[in-house]
Amino acid sequence: MAGLHNESEQEPLLGDTPGSREWDILETEEHYKSRWRSIRILYLTMFLSSVGFSIVILSIWPYLQKIDPTADTSFLGWVIASYSLGQMVASPVFGLWSNYRPRKEPLIVSILISVAANCLYAYLHIPASHNKYYMLVARGLLGIGAASTDEAQVPQGNIDQVAVVAINVLFFVALFIFALFETIITPLTMDMYAWTQEQAVLYNGIILAALGVEAVVIFLGVKLLSKKIGERAILLGGLIVVWVGFFILLPWGNQLPKIQWEDLHNNSVPNTTFGEIIIGLWKSPMEDDNERPTGCSIEQAWCLYTPVIHLAQFLTSVVLMGLGYPACNLMSYTLYSKILGPKPQGVYMGWLTASGSGARILGPMFISQVYAHWGPRWAFSLVCGIIVLTITLLGVVYKRLIALSVRYGRIQE
Repeated sequence: MAGLHNESEQEPLLGDTPGSREWDILETEEHYKSRWRSIRILYLTMFLSSVGFSIVILSIWPYLQKIDPTADTSFLGWVIASYSLGQMVASPVFGLWSNYRPRKEPLIVSILISVAANCLYAYLHIPASHNKYYMLVARGLLGIGAASTDEAQVPQGNIDQVAVVAINVLFFVALFIFALFETIITPLTMDMYAWTQEQAVLYNGIILAALGVEAVVIFLGVKLLSKKIGERAILLGGLIVVWVGFFILLPWGNQLPKIQWEDLHNNSVPNTTFGEIIIGLWKSPMEDDNERPTGCSIEQAWCLYTPVIHLAQFLTSVVLMGLGYPACNLMSYTLYSKILGPKPQGVYMGWLTASGSGARILGPMFISQVYAHWGPRWAFSLVCGIIVLTITLLGVVYKRLIALSVRYGRIQE
């Protein structure tokens, strides 16, 4: 009985592989309800996971500064990238595990790892030193806990491999751009507008919430628009809109951002009495945060000559990226699925997931390093260049990005 139970757990929900009990049998009403119950649970799980990810991603930089003042924006990139690195490494392991063992096992283990990682993340302020490295470990473990348990399936033939690779590259760039944007948004606004840590978390949280609402509207609108002009045109339009957004974000004019001159003050420890030490220990953390210097740190040399990015520029850019990114993301998935056709797509979807994880690793590392050393002008100029190359690639492979059924003449495009 145990053997039969394990075997049934390892079959796909729809039983669409040779040898499964439902092969060539119509789906029953009971099985249909069970399948949709599982899908709704997955929807809820992904929603809660995304909410948690959004909350954490905004507060990472202020939290990192608080627990370890030695951390800079370069290290922030490593911290954010460690999540996707853990996810990318663990995904095939959990996938292989779920192929040979009941699905519950890797799922339970991933949940336990996530709980442990969140507990570690919550108490990062306790160690006396090296706190930033503990955060690196915590974020990596969170990525492992979030690893996908998708099963690898047998790939199909007769597929345009050039189109497959092209979509993977396009999807990589789309995720790369959004990952670097969500990484740099908090340090950028704190540098440009002299926001405190609390203000940066609050205001950027509102901005990302508004982007989420905008994305829902875009998803609904794109569905209707794609029937008129096609997925390829929407993907091209999305890339162009994103390019315009980053072009607008380039610093212009002569006004410089506020400089953190306070960082140059003498850091030596004065002679203090025992009473003053006790008062300092009881001092409110909120008061301490309010006394932190704000503005563009003098340690970043570019702050002395790079013009400020005006708030109107920033908000306009955010709106445009909120228009372009959802369209690029959705159309990449849609085109990829159509190119592969109706047969099992597990292996190819695994490549797409790996591409996205790689983008979330390299995006934060790229933007944090360039931003810290050369500033927003170089960082966003390079992003604009990457998008131009991506648009060129899309133009080259444009005619090949068609559905498998269209390619072999079964239906007319």
